[in-house]
Amino acid sequence: MFIDKTKILIKAGNGGDGSVSFRKEKYVPNGGPNGGDGGNGGSIIFEVTPHMNNLSDYHFTKHFRAEDGENGSTNNKYGRYGQDIVIKVPKGTIIKDAQTGKVVADMFFDDDKKVLLKGGKGGRGNAKFATSVRQAPAFSEMGEKAVEKEVILELKTIADIGLIGFPNVGKSTLLSVITSAKPKIANYHFTTISPNLGVAYYHSKSFVVADIPGLIEGASEGVGLGHAFLRHIERTRMLVHVIDIAAVDGRNPLEDFKIINNELKSYSKKLASLLQIVVLNKMDLLFDDFSKLEEFKKKYGKKYKIIEVSAATHTGLDELLDTIIKNLETLPTSEPDEVETFDFDVKDKTFFEVNIDEDGVFVVSGGLIDEMIRGIVLTDTQSFAYFQKRLKQDGIIKRLKEMGIQENDLVRIGYVEFEYSD
Repeated sequence: MFIDKTKILIKAGNGGDGSVSFRKEKYVPNGGPNGGDGGNGGSIIFEVTPHMNNLSDYHFTKHFRAEDGENGSTNNKYGRYGQDIVIKVPKGTIIKDAQTGKVVADMFFDDDKKVLLKGGKGGRGNAKFATSVRQAPAFSEMGEKAVEKEVILELKTIADIGLIGFPNVGKSTLLSVITSAKPKIANYHFTTISPNLGVAYYHSKSFVVADIPGLIEGASEGVGLGHAFLRHIERTRMLVHVIDIAAVDGRNPLEDFKIINNELKSYSKKLASLLQIVVLNKMDLLFDDFSKLEEFKKKYGKKYKIIEVSAATHTGLDELLDTIIKNLETLPTSEPDEVETFDFDVKDKTFFEVNIDEDGVFVVSGGLIDEMIRGIVLTDTQSFAYFQKRLKQDGIIKRLKEMGIQENDLVRIGYVEFEYSD
């Protein structure tokens, strides 16, 4: 099964909670706090692998959750870190945020590796809160909660040459004779149902060729298989347009050429602007009637480089390979798409906002609140005093007053809910 687009859910591991404990040895009369820190949660990492050519591994397996960090324990023992999850993808995979459609990462190079979601930080144990004034803190910090995201994986084949043309014009045969690829070949339409890649070698030079299937009239609008595979030629440096000049299926070579180019233009101006070599294939089947050949050359010979070949008898291939090599030497190398990537795992720990819900409760939320609330224990007087201090210090009380809060109005900050008192 060839899958080049799929959607998955990913979640980094939560950080482990810090521990609250005190030394209790009989020979230590005034034992201090010794609660250890929680371990960090595991991260979600994407990595390019040469052993995959599509995304079928993620067609049925949709959920990937990294391991949570372990809680801290007594005697200053740190919790174990959660195990990362490494998601292997083929080269050319673009990762998008499913909610916004924005590109998160373009896994373009052979050694690309990206941490997409970082594991939550482990909470500090009560030993970390001890000071000269606060010698026995009875509270610790909770681990940071990690987020879950839905992402779209979309494969765009990376090749130097894209073979395009109607079904059954001989693209797969041509690929098989100029490269070591072994595509399935038969005399019927849509033999090829996924892009085939091969490496061509010629006079110590080499280039990657992709046979792109399914281009027919209406492909750019989703007709047939073409729309699903047009994305695979967006990264190619040059197009080789294969035409069945013998019109074996009763097609019109001139009309076929026009239709395919209209589809390219409708799908992407970038595709339509790529350098295009025209290969008139099945020359061995013309016999003594060269009218279609002359008609085609008269129509397009001045605008395009036209090469006459027979993939079946291997004629004209040297001229084709030589032309491709010379053109590739003058064309820019493939580069990642110019896309505005963004990091959707950035946590702004200075931001907060106040909203009033339908019950009239003042709800304070944001990265600042998420970070603050991790270390709050309402049953501990010192911790709660610290909480009240932060409300004033960070401008939250000021903002609540600006929103019109009154005495005894309810305020919800994280999991903490209390009556406001000035």
